[in-house]
Amino acid sequence: MSAVMGHNRYGKDGIRLVLVRRGEGPHRSDVLRDLTVDVRLEGAFDRVHTDADNSPVLPTDTMRSTVYALAQQHLTGPLEDFGAALAGRFLDVSPACTLAEVRLREHGWAPLVGDAHAFVGGSAECATALVTRRRTGPADTRSGFSGLLLLKTTGSAFSGFLRDELTVLAETDDRILATEVTAEWGYLAGSTPAYDVARSAVRAAMVSTFAVHESRSVQHTLHAMGEASLAACEELDAVTLQLPNKHHVLVDLAPFGLSNDRAVYVATDRPFGVIEGEVRRSG
Repeated sequence: MSAVMGHNRYGKDGIRLVLVRRGEGPHRSDVLRDLTVDVRLEGAFDRVHTDADNSPVLPTDTMRSTVYALAQQHLTGPLEDFGAALAGRFLDVSPACTLAEVRLREHGWAPLVGDAHAFVGGSAECATALVTRRRTGPADTRSGFSGLLLLKTTGSAFSGFLRDELTVLAETDDRILATEVTAEWGYLAGSTPAYDVARSAVRAAMVSTFAVHESRSVQHTLHAMGEASLAACEELDAVTLQLPNKHHVLVDLAPFGLSNDRAVYVATDRPFGVIEGEVRRSG
């Protein structure tokens, strides 16, 4: 039997980086950046697998070192710019590499009011970026965020769905809707977006739409949030959303001789529904 090597790539996951830019003077605030970076390289690496020839391999340990070495000079603005600098460096130093992909997540820390050097964290929400560069052509840059927790206590329904003999779910015209938003979007060709401004505009559009939208399903709300994002930022090409349905089940208090007028719920962590979709510009 003969065999050939199929698609392959390699890289480093979970590179943790904390960068502090110290403010000058007693009242100048420090800046804190907290990132997790994942790297992937693709290219002429077949013989590494088939012939045990490691000569084309840039060690993954070097990928980690590169993230640290470039941080002070290049992590001065949006995640996307730092990702582009890293991807370009990997292409420069790895002749066998034809594609470099850098995924970045930024963990939020907020300055404490009245203190120039202290921060508070704890939110699961992260800004995200994915930068892919080839040896020819422009970089492909995608922005986003993850871990945005949203919940509303009314304005959500789910009825008229397909039923079969195994369907036990009751229809409802008013329920709790809770989700943890993961969003990612690309940009129109030739556009020069301000990445941080775009991310803020998209996030604000999604949050406000979630709050006021009269939802007939999670799918219905997903489309509304995506449509609002495209309207809020003209440079966006398409928005991809993942909305898990974080179920809240009304507790039956009847065995205790009590009524439950939509007041007491149990928040279940699994299983849960997951709704995914892309909303694109029509023309």
